[in-house]
Amino acid sequence: MTRSDTTTIGKCELFLGEYANAVDAKIEQFDNDKVVSRVWQKDASLWTKSGEEKWLGWLDIAEQQLKHEALFKSLSEDIRKSGFKQALLIGMGGSSLCVEVLRLTYGVKDSYPDMHVLDSTVPAQVLRTRNKLDLSKTIFIVASKSGGTTEPNVLLQYFYDEVKKAVGETVGQHFIAVTDPGSSMEKTAQQLNFRKVFYGEPTIGGRFSALSNFGMVPSAVMGYDVMDFLQRANKMAQVCGPNSSVRNNPGALLGTVLGTLATKGVDKVTVISSPAISSLGPWLEQLLAESTGKQGKGLVPVAGEKLEPPTIYGKDRLFAYVRVVSAPDAAQEQHVKALIAAGHPVVIMDMFDKQDLGGEFFRWEFATAIAGVVLGINAFDQPNVQESKDYTKKFLNEFVEKGKLPEDALLFEEDGIKIYANEKNKADLEKTGAKGLDAIIRAHLSRINAGDYFATNAYIDRTPEFEQKIDALRTKVLESKHVATTVGFGPRFLHSTGQLHKGGPNSGVFLQITSDDAIDVPIAEEKFTFGTLKQAQALGDYLALSNRDRRLLRVHLPADVDKGLARLKQVFESALK
Repeated sequence: MTRSDTTTIGKCELFLGEYANAVDAKIEQFDNDKVVSRVWQKDASLWTKSGEEKWLGWLDIAEQQLKHEALFKSLSEDIRKSGFKQALLIGMGGSSLCVEVLRLTYGVKDSYPDMHVLDSTVPAQVLRTRNKLDLSKTIFIVASKSGGTTEPNVLLQYFYDEVKKAVGETVGQHFIAVTDPGSSMEKTAQQLNFRKVFYGEPTIGGRFSALSNFGMVPSAVMGYDVMDFLQRANKMAQVCGPNSSVRNNPGALLGTVLGTLATKGVDKVTVISSPAISSLGPWLEQLLAESTGKQGKGLVPVAGEKLEPPTIYGKDRLFAYVRVVSAPDAAQEQHVKALIAAGHPVVIMDMFDKQDLGGEFFRWEFATAIAGVVLGINAFDQPNVQESKDYTKKFLNEFVEKGKLPEDALLFEEDGIKIYANEKNKADLEKTGAKGLDAIIRAHLSRINAGDYFATNAYIDRTPEFEQKIDALRTKVLESKHVATTVGFGPRFLHSTGQLHKGGPNSGVFLQITSDDAIDVPIAEEKFTFGTLKQAQALGDYLALSNRDRRLLRVHLPADVDKGLARLKQVFESALK
């Protein structure tokens, strides 16, 4: 069944097959209940009456930002005239992923700095980023809503110390803060004489902040046309406005499909995006997963997965194809046609060109809010993200007191690779009689059932080479088990899919990958290193998953991560024959 909305902006085509009637019924119900207008009225009763009305500032943020053209132009001109050649965005989750998408989509503009993004505490990644930069010609943007998030705080400490060594007392002029008014980051910025402080909107959560200063200040630093970006976003907001029916509202229509199909067991939202916007997937991952993964419910976003024949996929898949119509990809077009012909539910969303990305941000934000209505959850909190943070803090305090982190029981060691499992997972694996590295991995993977997803969470340097090797593991599972697969690099995924892993449905089978560090990096004014912090974060994540009886195995690699991943690939090939 095919159906399109009648708008030019945000054109959306639905191919829902057996689920079309259920979506039609939900659309009719939402129109009768005036759901769209109630979202704009900030009616918390649509969700759970848990203060949702306090987190809807993103609805009109594009319109509000358009009033600040002079501010963005002034910032762009200041950065250009000051001769900065590079920029580094320090942040986590929604504070960093949007900027990463923008840089990968729009590239580097003449006379403006090349933007790098750092959202990791892995020592190798911190050091690799540091070595890319000419500190004397780099502007740093520290993005943190509350100012209390560990990662941006320690990265600020590290880079402020490094820049001070390079430029002396003018160090503060190399830093910009984006934070909420009155936050501890604002106070730090004032104390350290930062060049500028820009304020976020307190009624917007991090993952909904792309069109706020968290996304637009870095855009101005990179010299992008912020006004055109915001104007297109605002046009999408108007099309999604309070007087539209669900079917003619690109965001509401998408959200109704997402939520309704999830209630039917079709909860793996597989993102396919045109090459021009290929980096959109990770941003959508954090938006969908962190917003909906709670109370045992949730959408499982799947980004970056290899395109396979339709027969590879299970019945739990909804395919979301975001197409740039001015530059479509022939292979993707054929793949999507094959999926539709095979009866898989597909939603096709059109963008005219990649400058329409601002509108796409808004469409998906509105859709996520509507999906939350269907699922009956608060789409704007993240209760289980804090849990991992608390464990990390506890482990770091223990390290400062005792000089070491706690250790989980070692299950097995071979070829320098160590396997850890908590008591329940150990008992489950021992029942299979598995002995040896290959057999243990095989036994773990045998616990994957139809309707599950396989998540690889790697606390290692996120290099293109290592990403490729991790992707090879997920592809082996996809082709063998026919289940959805995800990949997250720690600790950044803790602020996105990490919420889904703990608060969402117990349909995940997890492989956590950690490693020794070939080199560690100290943090100014701290009694622990980046390596220790990374280990504490991995342990906190491990404990939070274990407490929820998740099917979990931890694989710890030696300092030669490349060699360890090569061995792990061999193990997967053997285990999945």
